[in-house]
Amino acid sequence: MLLDGDEWRAMFHSFRTEAWRLETLPRYLMPQEEAEIRAFEEGKRIDLGSYRSGYTDRVKRQCTEGRTNGRVRILTRPLSDYLRFEFSRYYEPHTAAGEMIRILDVTDRPNPLAGVLDFWLFDRSTVVLMNYEPDGRQINRELYEGDPAPFVEYQRIALSESVPFSEYVSGDVRG
Repeated sequence: MLLDGDEWRAMFHSFRTEAWRLETLPRYLMPQEEAEIRAFEEGKRIDLGSYRSGYTDRVKRQCTEGRTNGRVRILTRPLSDYLRFEFSRYYEPHTAAGEMIRILDVTDRPNPLAGVLDFWLFDRSTVVLMNYEPDGRQINRELYEGDPAPFVEYQRIALSESVPFSEYVSGDVRG
């Protein structure tokens, strides 16, 4: 079953304990981000002090309710302009809101999740496959109807092989 609109938004409101994402692509092409990415690539300053979104508000609220939001981003160095944009525009305010973002840098080692595609895992029981074109354009979101156990294992591997976002950006590893 494909998820869109209200059905997709409901996934983020109805989970009981955890919403978690694996990000594997070097770039995502989302129409709502095009102007901001272009401005960033042109060297225009992004005012993070004014950044606020429904996403960060929801993450803050869910944290106070004892629910967690997290993700692991797989990447290689040097970081692309897109990743530098994503780090500054989204990851910094999202971690400040309480999202547990981790980085799995596979520049100098084999990727322990090679071949695994993007997905969301809700309460370690519901999986939504995030389907993209090779260039990062989203095709759709698909509710996975099989056994979630492999995705729970992917999450375990991703968490054990990654470092917290704040640790990653504070080191000399951003390239």
